[in-house]
Amino acid sequence: QVQLVESGGGLVQTGGSLRLSCVASGSIFSINAMGWYRQAPGDQRELVATISSGSSTNYADSVKGRFTISRDGAKNTVFLQMNSLKPEDTAVYYCNGRITTLPLRTADYWGQGTQVTVSS
Repeated sequence: QVQLVESGGGLVQTGGSLRLSCVASGSIFSINAMGWYRQAPGDQRELVATISSGSSTNYADSVKGRFTISRDGAKNTVFLQMNSLKPEDTAVYYCNGRITTLPLRTADYWGQGTQVTVSS
């Protein structure tokens, strides 16, 4: 059993910043990668950023230069620093982890989501 718990969402004005956190807990053998996805009303869930166990990162074009993903491997935590926020960043943000549990089984796990609202 693995749980991902996000925090840090909220309401911010255009140009503001927020920092999201996600902690993974449970019967974790290893975390292969973690990432953030978002879903706005009426839209499909989309990738925002991912980070591998080796700290290689990948970003959606729409957030490059504004968002930074990082991780604390010792604490099974991933962060998303969001700067220069725009109204189009408004969405529910979901944490994702590709996690191996014991006995060795790898699967994708999701958090419950945290709302980010950027006012114009």
